[in-house]
Amino acid sequence: MNTNALRAYFRAKGGEVGGLAYRARMHRLFAELEPSITVTEQNLAGRVRYILRSNIFAVTELERLRRETVPSWSENATAEDAAPQLAEQTVNVDAAVVVDSNDDGTIAQELELEQMRSTLEEAIVETRSTPLENRPRLPRIALSKRNRAVVRTLNPMLVTYLEASRDLCQTDSILFGAALAVCRIIGAKLSTAGRATGQNSAIPAWRIRIEERIAKARALIGRLICFRSGNTRPRIVRTVRMAFAGTNFSQPDIMQKLTERIDDLKQRIAAWGKQIRRYTERSTRFNQNRLFQSDQKRLYKSFERPMISGTGPAPNQADKVPFWRSLWSEPVNHSEGPWTEVVAIQCVGVTPMDPVIITPDDVAEAVRRAPNWKSPGLDGLHHYRLKGFMDTCSVYLRITSWILRDRSVTEF
Repeated sequence: MNTNALRAYFRAKGGEVGGLAYRARMHRLFAELEPSITVTEQNLAGRVRYILRSNIFAVTELERLRRETVPSWSENATAEDAAPQLAEQTVNVDAAVVVDSNDDGTIAQELELEQMRSTLEEAIVETRSTPLENRPRLPRIALSKRNRAVVRTLNPMLVTYLEASRDLCQTDSILFGAALAVCRIIGAKLSTAGRATGQNSAIPAWRIRIEERIAKARALIGRLICFRSGNTRPRIVRTVRMAFAGTNFSQPDIMQKLTERIDDLKQRIAAWGKQIRRYTERSTRFNQNRLFQSDQKRLYKSFERPMISGTGPAPNQADKVPFWRSLWSEPVNHSEGPWTEVVAIQCVGVTPMDPVIITPDDVAEAVRRAPNWKSPGLDGLHHYRLKGFMDTCSVYLRITSWILRDRSVTEF
C-alpha cells in the first residue's frame, strides 16, 4: 500500500513541486492501483506526508520509485554523470522531500484560512439580512485549545468589517456573524428554530402518564358509585368484576369494600395531583435557573403580567383629538413654591461635571469581569464573544464616545 501510495503521489505531482490540484489525481491513481482499499483524499495525502517524513523508505528507493513513475525525471541525468552525482542526488532528494512536505502543509493552511474567511463572510452577510428574532440561538462552546485557536484566527479578519461599522447595530451584527462562523467551523450544533419560538409548549411525558392514571381512576370511581347505587348494566358489572377479581359479590360486606376502594382511589388521585404540582414547581425552578444563566433580561421579562385591555368599544377618532387638545393646549398657571427659587440660586454655583472619557482599559476591565456565558441582550451574544474578539472593544469604545458626545443613541 505504501509503495503504491508513493507511486500515485509522484505520478500526480509529475515531477513538479508546486502542484495545487494533485490530491484528486493522486486519489484517482491510487484507486486504480489499489481498488480493494477505500480511503479519502485527505487520509491519503496525510499518509504520503507521514511516509516521506518518517523515512520508511531509503533515499535510493524513493529515487527509484520516482524514476519509474515519472519517466521524464530520469532523462535529465546522463550515464557519465551517474557515479559522481550519486551523493549530490541523495541530498537533492532529501531537500525535495522536505520542500514537498512543507509546501503541502503551507497549501493546506492557506486553503483552511481561505475556507474560514469564506465562512466568516457568509455568516456576516446572512446575519445582516436576518431579523433579530429569527437569528439562531448561539450555544456554549468548549474552551479547548482548538476552539481558542479558531477564535484567534478569526479575530484579525474582523478588522476589515469593523472599520466600516458606524453604529451599535452594525457592530452587533458583525460580532454575531463572527460567533456564528466559529460555531460552524468547529461543528457546534445550532438551533434552526430561531429565538422567537420561546419555550417548548409540549406536555412532558411524566405529566401525560400521571394524567392518564388520574383519568382511569376517575372513570373507575364513577362506575363503582353507579354499581353501589344499584346500576347493574353489563358494562358496569364487567368493570366491577375486573376491579374485584376473585371476590364474590354475594358477600355481605361487598358494599363496604366498594366504599373502601372508592376512598382509596380518591386518595390516590389527590396524591397524583400533588405529584404533578411538585414536579411542575421543580421544572419551573430548573428552567428559570437555566434561563438566568443564559439570558437574564428574558427571565425578568417573563415575570411581567400581561396587560389587560378594556373590553368596551374603541373611542372615535374624531373625539380623541378635541379631548387631548383640551388637556394639553390650554395654558395653565402653575403655583410654584418659594423653595424652587432657593434651589435655582443654589444650583448656579455648582461646577459642571467633567466630560466622561472612556479609555480602552475601562472597556477591557468591564469585559474581563463579565461572566463568560451570560447574554443579557436580546441578540443572545455571550460575553465570551467579546473576550475572544478583542478588536471589537475598540469599536465599542469609539461608538460609545460618539454617543456621549452627540447625546443621541440609535435604535438598538
